[in-house]
Amino acid sequence: MRRIYFDHSATTPVHPVVAGEMFHYVTVTFGNPSSIHSFGREAKKAVEAAREKAALVIGAEPEEIVFTSGGTESDNMAIRGAAYANRQRGNHIITSAVEHHAVLDTCAALEKEGYIITVLPVDKYGMVDPEQVAKSINDNTILISIMHANNEVGTIQPISEIGEIAREKGVLFHTDAVQSLGKIPVNVEDLQVDFLSLSGHKIYAAKGVGALYIRRGTCWHPVDFGGGQEKKRRPGTENVPGIVALGRAMEIAAAELVEESKRLYHLRESLVRGILKKVPYVQLNGHPTSRLPNHVNVSFDYIEGESLLLSLDMRGVAASSGSACTSGSVGASHVLLAMGVPPEYAHGSLRLTLGRDNTQEDVDEFLNILPTIVQRLRAMSPLASSDTCNL
Repeated sequence: MRRIYFDHSATTPVHPVVAGEMFHYVTVTFGNPSSIHSFGREAKKAVEAAREKAALVIGAEPEEIVFTSGGTESDNMAIRGAAYANRQRGNHIITSAVEHHAVLDTCAALEKEGYIITVLPVDKYGMVDPEQVAKSINDNTILISIMHANNEVGTIQPISEIGEIAREKGVLFHTDAVQSLGKIPVNVEDLQVDFLSLSGHKIYAAKGVGALYIRRGTCWHPVDFGGGQEKKRRPGTENVPGIVALGRAMEIAAAELVEESKRLYHLRESLVRGILKKVPYVQLNGHPTSRLPNHVNVSFDYIEGESLLLSLDMRGVAASSGSACTSGSVGASHVLLAMGVPPEYAHGSLRLTLGRDNTQEDVDEFLNILPTIVQRLRAMSPLASSDTCNL
C-alpha cells in the first residue's frame, strides 16, 4: 500500500544532509561544550557555528539566539521571562484566541499569579485586527504575543503592523514563528519583534531542539536556573547534535525557500480545488490567500474528525485534525471555534500539510481516496440526509 504523509505541521522527517551531520556529533565530536579540553572545544565551536547560521537566516545577531528544547520552551521563556522582568512596569499581557497552547496556557498560569490577560478575538479567517491590538494597550501593558502563522489553519498574521504598534507604544512583542519558518520569509527586523520562537522538527531538523530570539537590550529575565550555559539564559548541557541540526536545517530552508514555497503552493491549490470539487458540504478554513503555502484545513459536515483520520490512515494517508499537541483531546478545535466555525463543522475538520517529499501523484491519490471515505462515513451518520450522502 502506498503511504502518503500529509502532516508536516506536526513534524517532519530529518533531512538526509542534516541527519548525516547529526550522526557525526553523536559519534565523533561528542564532547560537552562546557569542557575545556579539545573534545569540548570542538563541540562548542559547532554550537557557535549553528548559532551564526540561525541568526543569519532570521536577520539577527548570534548573541541574540538562545537554544532551547523546542517551540514550547521558547514560548514559555519569552512570555514568562518578559512578564517577570517587567512586573514593576505593569502586569497586562495581550494575546489572541487562536494561539498555540504553549502561549495560551502560559498566559493562563500567569493570570493566576496576578497578571491581567487580554485574549483578542479573530475574524472568520482567524486573523487578528491590528487596530484591536492598539485599542487594547493601556499603561500597564508590558507584552504582546501573537503567532506569525497559525498551526491549525495556516493563516498568516499581520505581524509587521502589530510590531510597529508595539514599538510606538513601548510594549514588548513576541511572536511564535514555529510554523512559518522555512515556508515564508522570517526576519526579526521586518517583523519588528523583540522575541521570536523557533522549533527544529518543523523544518526537517530533529525533535527536542529549538531557539528563542531575544533582541539585544530587551528587559527579560531567565526563568530556569542551574548552569551557565547560553550565557545563563537557559541552563543545561547543550544538545549539540540537535543544535547542529537546527542550524543546518535553517540554512537549507533559507536557500530553498523561494522555489519550494512556489512548488508547495501549486500542490496546495490543486489539493484544495480537488476537495471542493469532489466532496460536497465542505468548507475551507483559514484565510483564502494570506496563508502558509503548504497548509490546508477543511471541515466536513456530518463527519467526526477522528473517524475520518482513522479511515485515511487505513488507506495509507497520514493527516491531522488540528494541532499535534492536542490530538488526544475530544473537544473541537479552539482555533476553529474562535473563528466562528460551528461545532459540528469544527469536529469534522481535517488538516493537510504538505512537505518537501510530496508530489502531484500524492495529491491525485488522496483525491481518489477521500470521496469514498466521506461517502461511507456520511452514510453511517444519523445526522446526514439522504441528499448529503449522494456524492
